[in-house]
Amino acid sequence: QFHLVESGGGTVQPGGSLRLSCAASGFILDYYNIGWFRQVPGKEREEVSCIRASDSSTYYAESVKGRFTISKDIAKNSMYLQMNNLEPEDTGVYFCARQELDGKPYCQPRNFDFWGQGIQVTVSS
Repeated sequence: QFHLVESGGGTVQPGGSLRLSCAASGFILDYYNIGWFRQVPGKEREEVSCIRASDSSTYYAESVKGRFTISKDIAKNSMYLQMNNLEPEDTGVYFCARQELDGKPYCQPRNFDFWGQGIQVTVSS
């Protein structure tokens, strides 16, 4: 059985930092494209950052470039999202997910087949 479990969310003031973790079980995370996505009520889920399995290259949404860092730990079968200089606009439910290496466009939510349950991040003063 496959699982992705997020942790590390919470409430932080603008300018603060959080580190999200996503632990995988039942499959090897390194065999998939992986990513972090977020969603706010009334809006579609959007990509935040992804790592491509083939070469570990990374993608960041323009809104988080220079502030967020995605990484993975193969030994721990886990992925992370370090979020610095957080802004109120970063508030949302954050999800980790995996994408099969099926040739579909990379880092688009509709192409990811397995998701964590999501974790709330709130940036507020």
